[in-house]
Amino acid sequence: MVVTQLHLEFRFQGKKLRGFSCELIRSPRGIIPQTAFTVTCQIVVPLFLSGLGMMTAGLVMNTIQHWPVFVEVKDLLTLVPPLVGLKGNLEMTLASRLSTAANTGQIDDPREQQRLINSNLALIQVQATVVGLLAALAALLLGAVSRGQFDFENMELLCASSVTTAFFATFLLGMLMVCVVIGAGKLGVNPDNIATPIAATLGDLITLSILAFVSSFFYKHKDSRFLTPLVCISLMALTPVWVLIVKWNPPIMKILKYGWFPIILAMVISSFGGLILNKTISKEQYKSMAVFTPIMCGVGGNLVAIQTSRISTYLHMWSTPGVLPVWMKKFWPNPCSTFCTSETNSMSARVLLSLVIPGHLILFYVIYLMEGHSVPNNKTFVVFYLLAALTQVTILLYLAEVMARLTWYQALDPDNHCIPYLTGLGDLLGTGLLALCFFLNWSLKSKAELDGISEPASGPP
Repeated sequence: MVVTQLHLEFRFQGKKLRGFSCELIRSPRGIIPQTAFTVTCQIVVPLFLSGLGMMTAGLVMNTIQHWPVFVEVKDLLTLVPPLVGLKGNLEMTLASRLSTAANTGQIDDPREQQRLINSNLALIQVQATVVGLLAALAALLLGAVSRGQFDFENMELLCASSVTTAFFATFLLGMLMVCVVIGAGKLGVNPDNIATPIAATLGDLITLSILAFVSSFFYKHKDSRFLTPLVCISLMALTPVWVLIVKWNPPIMKILKYGWFPIILAMVISSFGGLILNKTISKEQYKSMAVFTPIMCGVGGNLVAIQTSRISTYLHMWSTPGVLPVWMKKFWPNPCSTFCTSETNSMSARVLLSLVIPGHLILFYVIYLMEGHSVPNNKTFVVFYLLAALTQVTILLYLAEVMARLTWYQALDPDNHCIPYLTGLGDLLGTGLLALCFFLNWSLKSKAELDGISEPASGPP
């Protein structure tokens, strides 16, 4: 389907019209109306693969939490959600920007495509380097508040591990996103449906693996006084190079200047999720929580990123920044209109919500087959777990609709300003609700055991 857009510009002097100009843009890759079946078919396979990737990351996390460096440097666990969340702050945002560009025909020209890709990759390298350092500082501050003392001894190790992990994980995942979006366009698949789940397929696993091995390397060589500062300074020194590349593309340069608040606030929100993880993961009642955390956080983040990307593309195609379509004028829509109407975004929200329970059940069953009785498998826990997942995704999908409308009305791009907030909030909601599931399951189990002990004691002699 070819989409034709007409841009009119009127020039006034006082109240008199002195001239006008018009521009006709024809996009050969317009948005083809998709049925629920088409959206489901395009989403299911990437989402299932991303689930397997997150499940593997959970198993890895369950293992590395016992490594000496994670036992000794407790704040490393606080780092996990914000660093893993970088795929939501940076890679998913990148994927959404590129998907919108592909759907609106902005990368049809090879030279423009190259310029857009280079500037976007350079942008996320700058953001990753800065946010990696800030995430380490946030973890240190949260640890100091919770313990009552600042961990000066491990500060350099934590900062070097965080910056190195963010730098290399972002580079690898950014290249992957570029390949996925361009490949999807050539295959006739809507990249909005597949790019963000594929980012999560390897995102959690790559980030956790790099963090584990890099931090262990620095821990083994902690006697080398200048190693960690040298690594940090070297990676930070590349920042001016990335900035020069970004300057080739003024719209991306604008993101570099004014797009820091969403990703930094999202990092702070994710850090609170990391604090919850740090405080619960070593306790007996939260045993095996490490396995489920990447899955709970990742699935919610994936689904809301897909929906936000679709809404953003929809607004870019059929409206102008600062002007909402007539049918989207309400900033706080009725939840029923978000999930129960025939409008295309409502249809995709229903599809995404319908995938939550079957997706989590499949992943839960696979984890049970691999881990056996080391994970809770009673019916009560499964019900709590599924209710938590459904609650998390429902809240996130509704907020995606609200935030996309608010940011678009303020002439801001939802690709850059919504996804970081929503994935950060998904991490916090996911970790908090998962901890609540484990706590309620442990409380009910303890109560049942106490009742079982007290009944024989109170019986007849």
